[in-house]
Amino acid sequence: MTTHDDTRELLRRIPQVDAFLARLETKRLETIFADRLVEGAIPRAFLKKAVRQTLAESREAILAGRLTDPAAVSPETLAAKFEAVLGRLLLPNFRRVVNGTGVVVHTNLGRSLLPESAMASLLQVGSRASNLEFDLATGRRGSRYSLVEDLLLDLTGAEAGLVVNNNAAAVLLCLETLAAGREVIVSRGQLVEIGGSFRIPDIMARSGARLVEVGATNRTHLKDYESAITDATALLLKVHTSNFKVIGFTSEVSLEELAALGGRQGIPVMEDLGSGCLFDLSRHGLLREPTVGEAIAAGADLVTFSGDKLLGGPQAGIILGRRGLIERIRKNPLNRALRIDKFTLAALEAVLRIACDEELAMRRIPTLAMLAQPASTVRKRAGALLRALRRKGVPAESLAVVPTEARVGGGAMPDQVLPSWAVAIQPADRAANELEQGLRAMPLPVIGRIEENRFLVDLRTVLDEEIHDAAESIGRHLLENTP
Repeated sequence: MTTHDDTRELLRRIPQVDAFLARLETKRLETIFADRLVEGAIPRAFLKKAVRQTLAESREAILAGRLTDPAAVSPETLAAKFEAVLGRLLLPNFRRVVNGTGVVVHTNLGRSLLPESAMASLLQVGSRASNLEFDLATGRRGSRYSLVEDLLLDLTGAEAGLVVNNNAAAVLLCLETLAAGREVIVSRGQLVEIGGSFRIPDIMARSGARLVEVGATNRTHLKDYESAITDATALLLKVHTSNFKVIGFTSEVSLEELAALGGRQGIPVMEDLGSGCLFDLSRHGLLREPTVGEAIAAGADLVTFSGDKLLGGPQAGIILGRRGLIERIRKNPLNRALRIDKFTLAALEAVLRIACDEELAMRRIPTLAMLAQPASTVRKRAGALLRALRRKGVPAESLAVVPTEARVGGGAMPDQVLPSWAVAIQPADRAANELEQGLRAMPLPVIGRIEENRFLVDLRTVLDEEIHDAAESIGRHLLENTP
């Protein structure tokens, strides 16, 4: 039993912060954590924080009666605890993970991966001055939107375009500009909820527009729109239900029909396409999605979509359509609050330039390449990861290559099944949920999924160059954390 004197003696052995700092071998620490340093040095603030945290944890453990052994406050033990704390602090909060979930456009894991050319553009405009809002032809102030507008128009056939920071912002901006205080007619079956519990009715309410629902959940007819039009109607809105499907006894009004009605009544028609597909993906073995160009050709006055879903670019909300409407939206003061920065512009331009060649885009834009790659290619990567894990010393009996199914994700193409292959890991000494938790805690987390008490790493969403790193994280965890 620990006495009061014992507790006081243990507390006395804990050094002062400055004394602990004075004994640190900074160069040795910088060598140990070299892979976690940005500029080759450990900021003194991090050293102080790690020391204070280490000493505070020891002090709390002593006072709570959890720490009674004098060896636990020896200089050597405290130094080891300090290095563990410092190592955690030096890991960025926002950092890379390996996506082994099989969800290609994974909202929680950063959605679309950027092509190499986009990353090169980010480095260039981020580390040097740029012509963000400087017209090189005239020497006067320019518009940031012009840097990608021509590419968007060439790819879709639209008259004009504008880019904001995400698609919810794009929809909000259009509604606030064109329909604040007035009515917007939407089919009841299209009142979708998008990621993060944002719903079309909520966005509409925030814009100041009044929602007018027409039709039924499963069936809406042109006459429903016609009968709902009044002098207060500002917009006819069609929302692509990209994140769910209604099947069976269904009916919806085509964009062509709605555009014709809007034309007769002098009311703009807007379509929120959501996932923003530029190409007919059925040509590449996938289910067909409506394309942006088709929506423009069908007569939509405005089309909105995301930049980081099926386009495969950075987070952005893209608005395309009639020049007069786009100009009104561009002049809305709210647009400044929603505008994109130089990094989004750089990445988006690079992706759009690749997209000018469809075959090139399907190979070089990671999202599209992952969606279209043959299952046989995925299986080869699964075999490569299996062999890498065996070389790390992971027992062969706990590993297997298994067929599975991947998904598009990001609220796009919900009924598209992607045949895939995974490495299933089933150690004899721990449950799958323990392995999953442990791999999330690694310096390079490997995020997978659990099926039938096996941890699966789906190789459809793991790049070739990530196989070695994934094997390193998985192998290190399994071999260094044996229960």
